[in-house]
Amino acid sequence: MATYTARHATDTGPPLSGIIGSSPAMEEVYRTTRRVARSNASVLLLGETGTGKELIATAIHHLSNRATGPFVRVNCGALSESLLESELFGHVHGAFTGAIKNRTGRFEAAHTGTLFLDEINSTSRMLQVKLLRVLQEREFERVGDTQTIQVDVRVIAASNRNLRDLVEDHGFREDLYWRLNVVPVEIPPLRHRRDDIPQLVTHFLNHYNEVNDRYVVHIERRAMEALQDYHWPGNVRELQNYVERAVVMAEGDELTLDLLPPVVRDGGPPRGGRRGDDIDSLTYEVVQQGLLTAPPDEENLHSKIVNRVEKELIAQVMLSCNYVQTKAAARLGINRNTLHKKLKEYDLETPP
Repeated sequence: MATYTARHATDTGPPLSGIIGSSPAMEEVYRTTRRVARSNASVLLLGETGTGKELIATAIHHLSNRATGPFVRVNCGALSESLLESELFGHVHGAFTGAIKNRTGRFEAAHTGTLFLDEINSTSRMLQVKLLRVLQEREFERVGDTQTIQVDVRVIAASNRNLRDLVEDHGFREDLYWRLNVVPVEIPPLRHRRDDIPQLVTHFLNHYNEVNDRYVVHIERRAMEALQDYHWPGNVRELQNYVERAVVMAEGDELTLDLLPPVVRDGGPPRGGRRGDDIDSLTYEVVQQGLLTAPPDEENLHSKIVNRVEKELIAQVMLSCNYVQTKAAARLGINRNTLHKKLKEYDLETPP
């Protein structure tokens, strides 16, 4: 049976340190990254979850003249509005309940370096006003303080949503959008760079072989074909997860088709689709898995299925987030105002 043999990742060498891939789509990302790194301009990284936006942000920092300064990361979608404000700008003793001492914020911590704001799309409009001021004036005050602090920070922001669409929906300030979007870098999803999959698989095999003291160095051809045919809704992060699982579960030195999850072995939605943002792909998956059934002669079947799936998804996420809308919106990857409209539309505003 034909197999692929895993080569060490350094055989070909990534174009940027820590980033794997040599497809035309990624080559364009590398060119833009190198060019913008030499400046102090704000950068907006756009791409789906799991495409490697943080890796690109790290590369920009290390290639810049700020490389000797700090590189500070903040996931804006992981914190509530009040906590995020304190995280970014710091606070003084007594500013709010629980503020038992002064605290330095991430903007101060990133002085002379780079601040990476991931999931910038999840910030509230009130906080966006304060972010705009820092970008324009390079100054701010800690929460509960009147003393102005000046900082020299380069901001790299990332979003898994189209910020221009959010601006039109009044979920994101247009003036902040233009301050962040000086140099946009669009990172392609894995389904648009399938030629990079063998190289990525090899890289992850080498890594997890070393971590788990295993020796899985061959890849069955059928397994590689399945990996290249899959639609990858979770992008590189999902691929990494499946390779790690295969290395742990393999009994020999080969990654075989049976070590991959059923969704990969069965092919998933047609090539080019993506769960979560492509309606036709979503409908296909729902019907294939039998999650929803309807008479074949029912009218408006497509929209009804999509609405029912969206309602169920929002209900589950709200429950898992204890009905904290900011947290749920971040997890869903949508603006809080959009979530509020959906909750009202589907009658999900209060817990069942």
